[in-house]
Order: sequence, then C-alpha cells, then structure tokens
Amino acid sequence: MDRSFLKSSSIVTAMTFLSRILGLVRDYIIARYFGANGLTDAFLVAFKIPNFLRRLFGEGAFSQAFVPILAEAKANHNEAEVQRVINHIGTKFLMVLIIITVITVIIAPLVIFMFAWGFYFDADSTKFDLASSMLRITFPYLLLISLTAFAGSILNTYDKFAVPAFTPVLLNISMILSAVYLSQYLDTPIMALAWGVLIGGVVQLLFQIPFLIKIKKIPRLIQGDHPSIGVLKKRMLPALFGVSVSQINLLIDTMIATVLVSGSVSWLYYSDRLLELPLALIGIALATVSLAKLSNHYANNDEQKFTRTVDYALKIGLLLGVPACAGLVLLAEPLIITLFQYDAFDAFAAHMSALSLIAYGSGLIAFIVVKILAPAFLSRGDTKTPVKVGVIAMLSNVFLNIIFAYYYAHVGLAIATSISAVINAALLYYYLNKRSIFKFSHDLVKMFFKVLLAGFIMVVFILNFSNDIGFYLENDAWQRIASIATTITISAVIYFVTLYLLGIRIKQL
Repeated sequence: MDRSFLKSSSIVTAMTFLSRILGLVRDYIIARYFGANGLTDAFLVAFKIPNFLRRLFGEGAFSQAFVPILAEAKANHNEAEVQRVINHIGTKFLMVLIIITVITVIIAPLVIFMFAWGFYFDADSTKFDLASSMLRITFPYLLLISLTAFAGSILNTYDKFAVPAFTPVLLNISMILSAVYLSQYLDTPIMALAWGVLIGGVVQLLFQIPFLIKIKKIPRLIQGDHPSIGVLKKRMLPALFGVSVSQINLLIDTMIATVLVSGSVSWLYYSDRLLELPLALIGIALATVSLAKLSNHYANNDEQKFTRTVDYALKIGLLLGVPACAGLVLLAEPLIITLFQYDAFDAFAAHMSALSLIAYGSGLIAFIVVKILAPAFLSRGDTKTPVKVGVIAMLSNVFLNIIFAYYYAHVGLAIATSISAVINAALLYYYLNKRSIFKFSHDLVKMFFKVLLAGFIMVVFILNFSNDIGFYLENDAWQRIASIATTITISAVIYFVTLYLLGIRIKQL
C-alpha cells in the first residue's frame, strides 16, 4: 500500500511540479509585461473569482464529495452502474454550471462590486470597468475547468493520476502565449491575459477526453434522477465551506485588499503564488492521492490501511513541509526579486510582496496538514465536521483580518490567513482523535522532533551563509538564479544529510 501511495503521489508531484514551474514562468511574464498596478489588480480579481469558484465546484467540494461516491459504486456495483452514476451526476453538474455561468456573465459588474467593492468606490473607475469586462471573458473558465475536474476525478478513481495532474500545464502555456503574442494586437494589452484563461480552459477540457474514452468512462447526457444525486447534494453543500476554507480566506484577503493602496492585490497574489508551489507539490498532491486511496479503503472496510494512509501522508508532508516553510520565510525577498523584479515590477513591489510571503509561508505546515486531514473525514462521507471546523476558521480569519489589516495593511491579511489555517488544522485533528478515527503515531511524533532539529541546522546555514538582499538587487537575472539555486541546493543537502544521520531513511518510509 505504501509503495502504491508513494508511486501515485510521486506521479502527481512530478506533474504538479512541471505545472507550477510553468506557473512561475507565467507570473514572471505577467510581472515583467504588466507590473504590479491598478490594471494588474483588475485582471487578478477577474481571474481570481472563477478560479476561486473552480476550487469549490471543481477541484474542491465537488471532487471531495464525488470521488467517495464513485469509489463506493466501483467497489460494490458493476461497471454499468458506475457509468450511470457518472452520467447522472455529470448531466446535473453541467446544467448547474451553465446556469451559473450565464447569469454571472450578464451581471458581471455586480459580481465585481461584491468581490472587489474597493474598485467601485475608487475615484477612477478604470479598474472597476476593466475588471467587469475581463470577468465576462474569464468566467466561462469556471464551466470548462469544473468539467475538467469532473473528468479528473473519474481518472483518479481509476488510479490514472498523471493526466489530471498534467492538465494545468496547458492553462499556463495558454496564458504565456497570450501575454507575449496576443497582447500586441489588443488596444488594452492586459486583456490578452483574460483571453488566455478562456482558451486554456477549452484546451484543458479537450485534453482529458481521449483518456476517459480509453477507460470507457466518457460521461453522457441522460434524463431522469439517480440516488447518487441526493448523496452528492447532501455531501457537497457543507463541503463548499469545509474543504475550501483556505481559498475562501484568500478571497476575503483580496476583497479587503481592494480598499487598500493600489498594488495590494498584486503583492498578495505574487506571494500567494510562491506559497502555492510547495503547497501544491506537497499538500495538494498528497490530498489528491489520499482522497482516492482513503475512499477505496473505507469502501472496503479496511480501517488499518485507512489509518496507515493518513499517517504516511503526514510523515511525507512533515518531511518536505518543514524545509519548504523555512525557505519561504528566510528567502522570501531573494525569491521574489529573482523571479519577478524586472522591468515593470520594481524593488518596492518586490519588497511588499516579500513581506506578505513571509506571513503566508509561516503557515505552510498548517495549510499542508489541512489538505491531508480533511480527506480523512470526506472519504467517510462526513462533510459536517469539516464544515463546522471551516466556519470557525473562516470567522477567525475575518475577525483577524480586520485587526491586522488596520495595523499591517496587506501583510496583516496574510498573517490572519496563516493563523486561521493553524486553527483549522488543530480542530480537524482534535475531532479525528476524539472520534478514534486517527491519532498521531509514536513514529510520527519521534520523526517530528528529528525533522525540527534538521530544519534548525538548515536555518542556521541560511542565516549565516546566504547572500544579502543587496546582492540580489545589484546583480542580473543569471547571478540571482545561481545564488538562490546554490543556497537552496546546499540547504537541502544539509537538511537531508542531517535526517540521515538522525536515522531517518526515506526508503524505509
């Protein structure tokens, strides 16, 4: 089981790594061509709204509710019944998405007002008008990417993890090409990014279809009803909060940031993008595989494998999350400068983005733990507990946002989000332990202290031997890249050699 889990999570991680690297290239292009200003803020809001809802309707609540249903049908029924479940859920899902998309495109200015009221009350209406226009182009992406996530959930249930994990690469390629080439032909160049999002959604959906055909699970439109629809509704509605609290918190950050100085939305975006790299490679990759594996174990009544899977995922998350957390905090400004500070993206924007990255990075371990523990409930059909925990975390975030944003502006928003993630993770574990579903093993606790010691030694090296900010500001891209790459490589070697000396063998995990 462990070998199967590691193989699957490694595939997802490798594909996700490719996607995230291209994502950084995409963000580098956006920063270089468009900078961090009001126009960029407008695009990021128009992109974040469908992207946020995609995490709820697509990769978030829907997938978390749908995968256990499909796994149960796969384990206990014949293939004809599995196909019926796919057809009925797929048809209803498509209808809901079409309705939401059409309505939102019609009332785009109202939606922008709801999510970015700061644009509406700004003396200059440019940001509000531009964001409204771009939302009409970007929002259909929700329909396309949600159907893509539906297809990906089917493939994941049949242990085909590589294709869904690779698919986001296509969005990044589309946005890069649009920014570089399409922008030259538009009166408002930044509109090219909105068209890149829409084109990317079409390509992502079309890419999945041949693989669904290969496993003979292509969804078909069908009339009538099915018991699985009722189960999906029951599980999905509360999961809209429970699974996606971190995304809701980030959206709240953006909403409040629109009333702060111009550039605040962009500064949070670039810092969040760097947070998303290790979070995707570690937390989301583990969560994707865990949900499929845990759902199958629960459907087969194998509690021992269920518990081992959660424990194993936490070990990997801890092992990789601690050095990533330290790196984001200690190397925040060098990373931002190296990746984004060119042309339109100046030193001030880099510094402001780095401050919020330090705040976001401090909560990385908590974000990862949430990604791992939430599927332990959802795979058992329990969506009530994650939603209860999620509401508490979300309300805490709103309360802390108001306090910290007053004193620390956009950095305060990032601080509040990280604290709410800690609250979320702690409460999820509390309920798992209270209900005797899972508790930390002795091996996990022992490993935790060894990982902390190795991380501390790595931190000492970074603080004493890495180049200062002045070096990165004064030198060109290749010197920056060489310096940051050297620091990261030596730090990783020190960390893993220390773990080896402490008796932790990656292979034995």
